[in-house]
Amino acid sequence: MPVDYAKNSKVEHRVETLWQRLEENAPEPERLTSHKTTLSCLFARSSFVAEQFIQHPQWIDEILDDTAAPVPEPSQYQALVRQSLKEVTNEDELLARLRLSRHFYMTRIACCDLLNQQTIEASLSQVSALADALISEAYSWYYSFFEKKFGTPEGPHGKQPMYILAMGKLGGRELNFSSDIDLIFAYPVKGSTSGGKKSLENQQFFTRLAQKLISSLNKVTADGQVFRVDMRLRPFGESGPLTIHFAALEDYYQEQGRHWERFAMVKARVVNPQAPAYQDQLEEILQPFTYRRYLDFTTLDALRDMKRLIATEIRRRRLDNNIKLGAGGIREVEFFAQSFQLIHGGREQQLQQRSLLKTLKALSTSELIEQQVTDTLRDNYLFLRKAEHTLQQFGDEQTQTLPDDPVEQQALADVMGFADYDAFLISLRERMADIHAHFNELVEESHESHDASDTLFTACRDAWQLGLDEAEFCDTLSEFTQQQVAKQLHTELTGFRQQQRGYRTGQRGESILNKLMPELLYVLIEHSPNKAAMVLSRVLKVIDAITGRTTYLDLLLENPDVLKQLVRLCERSDWIANEIRRFPILLDELLTPLYLQRQNTDIQHSRNEYEQELRQTLLRIEADDVEHMMDAWRQFKLCQQLRIAASDISGSLPIANVSDKLTVLAETLLHSVVQSAWQQVTDRFGKPAHLQPDTYGFAVIGYGKLGGYELGYGSDLDLVFVHNAPRESKTDGDKSIEAQQFYIKLTQRVMHLLNTTTLFGQLYETDLRLRPSGNAGLLCCHISGFARYQREEAWTWEHQALVRARGVLGDKDLLEAFENEREYILGLSRNNSQLREDVVSMRKKMRKHLLASEPEMVDLKQCEGGITDIEFLTQYWVLGHACKHPEISHFTDNLRLLNVICEAGIIHSEQARMLQDAYLQLRDQYHQLTLADHKFAKESTSLNALKERVLSVWNDVLGNEAPDPEDAAK
Repeated sequence: MPVDYAKNSKVEHRVETLWQRLEENAPEPERLTSHKTTLSCLFARSSFVAEQFIQHPQWIDEILDDTAAPVPEPSQYQALVRQSLKEVTNEDELLARLRLSRHFYMTRIACCDLLNQQTIEASLSQVSALADALISEAYSWYYSFFEKKFGTPEGPHGKQPMYILAMGKLGGRELNFSSDIDLIFAYPVKGSTSGGKKSLENQQFFTRLAQKLISSLNKVTADGQVFRVDMRLRPFGESGPLTIHFAALEDYYQEQGRHWERFAMVKARVVNPQAPAYQDQLEEILQPFTYRRYLDFTTLDALRDMKRLIATEIRRRRLDNNIKLGAGGIREVEFFAQSFQLIHGGREQQLQQRSLLKTLKALSTSELIEQQVTDTLRDNYLFLRKAEHTLQQFGDEQTQTLPDDPVEQQALADVMGFADYDAFLISLRERMADIHAHFNELVEESHESHDASDTLFTACRDAWQLGLDEAEFCDTLSEFTQQQVAKQLHTELTGFRQQQRGYRTGQRGESILNKLMPELLYVLIEHSPNKAAMVLSRVLKVIDAITGRTTYLDLLLENPDVLKQLVRLCERSDWIANEIRRFPILLDELLTPLYLQRQNTDIQHSRNEYEQELRQTLLRIEADDVEHMMDAWRQFKLCQQLRIAASDISGSLPIANVSDKLTVLAETLLHSVVQSAWQQVTDRFGKPAHLQPDTYGFAVIGYGKLGGYELGYGSDLDLVFVHNAPRESKTDGDKSIEAQQFYIKLTQRVMHLLNTTTLFGQLYETDLRLRPSGNAGLLCCHISGFARYQREEAWTWEHQALVRARGVLGDKDLLEAFENEREYILGLSRNNSQLREDVVSMRKKMRKHLLASEPEMVDLKQCEGGITDIEFLTQYWVLGHACKHPEISHFTDNLRLLNVICEAGIIHSEQARMLQDAYLQLRDQYHQLTLADHKFAKESTSLNALKERVLSVWNDVLGNEAPDPEDAAK
C-alpha cells in the first residue's frame, strides 16, 4: 500500500507543488482524482516520474488505470518499439520517437518498481530488453537509410551486418535504470558496398552508420536523451576506429588483448543477432580470448592486481557512501563472480554466463562455492540493485551515492521496506560488510608472521607497547642496535606519541597503529640499524599524515613488503618521503615494486607503456568530468614519477634514461590534456571551419629541458603554442568566434588544466615567456607570425633557446613548418665575435640574477663550470657553425649535440667526451640533490676538479681572446 506522505511536511509540500503543476497541465484535471493517492506516493519517490506525468498527463491512465495493459514482457519490447517507429520518415522524427518510447516505458517500469509491484530481477530484465530494442531498432533504421544511399556491404555469406556488442550490465541483461551503455561495433570483412548511388568502402559505410547510431542515442535534444553511449572499451580505446572488421578484431585480442579486456568480455553480448554464419565467426574470435582452457598464473596475478585497484580506489576516492564502488558494493559481487569465471570458465562451460545471477547459481551447482554463500551473495546483490534503482529513479540520474536530502532518504527507506532511513542503513551496512568479507577472501596472498623465537620482534613490540623510559628502552634494544641510535629512536617515538594524542584516530586506528609500530621498528633495525633513527624520522612523517585514514595504516600492516619498500625509499630519499607524506595514494604504488626490476630504457617503448596505462586510468572517467580527470592526471604523474625516482635511487635506471622517462611522461600527459582541452573548447564554440578531418591546426613546442629530453623531478615546462588558422577563419559552433580567439582560449584551457592546484598538487608548472614578445605576446601565435618574429625581432638568447626547441605534439604539417623555420634560423650566418659577446653577456646576467650561494656549498646549475655553462657552450657552437654544418642543428639534447659538433670537426673528441661526462655527472648529482630534498651540493675535490675542466673550455672558447673554435680544432 502507498505510504501516507502527509506525515512529513517537506514531502507533503513537494508533492503538493508537483500536483498543482500536473493539474495545470492536464486537459481534464478532474480525472486525476482517482489516482491521487498513488500519484502522491510516486511523486514523493521520483522527480522523474512526476515530470514525465506532468509533460504527458495522458500516460497516467495508460500506466496506472486498472484496465491498463500489463507491463510488457521483455520479449515484447522489440515489437513495441518497432511499431512506434513505423511511420518515421526522417532523422528528427526518429530521434523524437526513440526518446518518447524510452520515457514512456521507463516511466512504466519506475512506477512498478517504486510501488513494489514487481521484483528487481524483473525490472533489470525489462530495462535491458527496452535498451536492446531501442538500440537495435535505431540501428535497423539507419542501416536501411545508408543502404538506399550507398548500397549493401556484401560478404561471403551475403549481406553484412554491423554487430553491436553490449558490454557490462547491458551485456548481462542487468542494466541500471539510469545508466550509460558500453558498446563495441564489429563487421565481418573489408570490401565495398554495391547497388547504391555511390559506393563506399565497408569501413566508411559502417563508421558512418556507427556515428549516426551513437548520435541518435547519445544526443541531448529538447526531448532528452536515450542513453549515454560509451565506446572506450573498443580495441585501442578512444584512439581506435569506431568499427572494426573481424580479422583486425582477432589480431587485436590475440596480440594486444589485456586482462581487463578479458574481464570486460565476459559480459559481451550481441544486441542485434542476425546472419548466424557471420555471428558464429564473431563468437569463435571472442570465446577463446575470454575463456582459457587452462589456468594460467598470469590470470591470478591480474585478478590480484584488479582487486588491489578496487581497494585502492575505495581508499583514494573515499567511497563509503557509494553502494556500487564502495567496500562491499555491487562491483565487489561482480568481481567475485567474474573472477571464478575467468579462472574456471574455460573448463566449466556452465560458468560461461553473462548474467551475474546465473553465474552465482552456476558456481553453487558446479560446487565451486557453497550454496549458502552464493544464496547470501545473491540476496545482498539484489538488495543493492534495488537500492541503486531507487536512487536512480528519483531523478533519472546515474548515481550510486546514498542521499543527503532527508526527502530522498525517506523515499529510499520506504521503497526498500524500512520504517526509517537509519533502519535501512543498518541493514545495508551489514550486507555490504558480508560482501566485503567474501571479496577479501578472493585470490588471497599469504603473509609471513613472527614466531615466539623472533627475539628482535619481541623487543620491538615491548619497546613500543610498554611505555618504557629512555634507559629501559635502550636496554630492551641493546642487543640489536647502538645505544646512541636507541636514544634517538626513543626521542622520535616519544615525540610521535605526544603528537598522536591530539588526534582522534578511534579505537580501530589505535589498534592498527599499535600493531604497525613494532613492525616498523623491526624493519628499521633489521634493514639499517645504524641509520634507524634518521629513517624513522622520515617514515613517521608519512605515518603522521595517514593516521586519520586507517585504510592506509591497514595497507602497511597487511603488506609487509610495502612497509619494507617504504623504509628503503625513505632511507634513500627525503624527497620521496615528503612526496608520499603529501600524497598518501603513492603508498599503493609500493604494492607492485616494478621499479626494483631493470627498467626499460627505450623512449618509444616507455611512451607506449605510459599511453596504454593512462588510457586505462581514464577509461572509466566521463569525458565531461573535468575535476575527476584533473585528479587522475595528477595521480598518474605522481605514481609514475615515484617509480622513476625509486628506480633512479636503486641504480636500475641510468641518469640519461631518468630524464628520458620524465620527458616522455610529460609528453604523454600533455597530449591527454590537450585532447581534453580541445573537446571542452570545441563543445562550447565548435571547430575552426578551415580544418580538414583529423586535424587541429595547432601545435605545442617544447623548449628547454622538455625540448632537450632533460626533464628533472621538479622541472617546469617551457612551452610555446602555434596555430595555422587563416585570418578569416571562424568556428562552426552555435557560439562562433574567430579562429585566432579559439586557439587562445584553447591555450588558456590547457594552461588551466596543467597549472591548477588540486588535492594532488599541480600537474606541471608552465612557463610561456619564450613565446614571441614574451609576456606581452599572444598566448598562441600564428606560425607565420612566429617565423617573422624569429627573423626580425628575436634576440640572440631567443635563438639560443631555439637550439633546444622541438615540436612535442600537433598536426604533422605544422610541426614540419616549425622545424623548417627552426633550422633556417639556426643556420643563419652570424658574426662570431658578436655572437660570443651576446652569449657571454647573457650568461653573466643569468649568473647575477639566479646564482644562489652558501658557504662551502655549490649551485650545480649556475656556478662557474656548471650545467648551464655547458649548455651555453653547446648553443654557441650550434649558432656559430650550423650555417656551414646544418647537421648539428638536428638534435635538441646536449649529449647528441656535442657528438655531432665533434663529428663536424668544431671541437676535439677529447673535449666532447669530457663535456659529456661532466654534464652527466653534474646532472646526476643534481637529480640526487632533488631526491634528497637539497638545493646545493657540498664542495669536494672531485667536484672542483670537474668544474675547473669545464671552466677551462669556457675560457678557451668564450674568453676575451678566444680563437674561433673551428680553427682551433684544426
